[in-house]
Amino acid sequence: MALYEYKCRDCNKISEILVFSSDDIPECKHCGSKNLDKMLSTFAVSMAGGSSSQPMPSCPSGGCCGGNCGI
Repeated sequence: MALYEYKCRDCNKISEILVFSSDDIPECKHCGSKNLDKMLSTFAVSMAGGSSSQPMPSCPSGGCCGGNCGI
């Protein structure tokens, strides 16, 4: 499941839509249209404290564990 932003081609409004599988066809929250364009999503990371912040711990297995490595 993922959260995506879509722009409706019919009403030109932007909606954040939670998509549960790639088979789901999202609908505009404003007008109900399925004529949507997926927008490029970005994210921001903010760390308070500047250089005095502690580093993030790394996964003991050295790879990506999906957050289930027990740290």
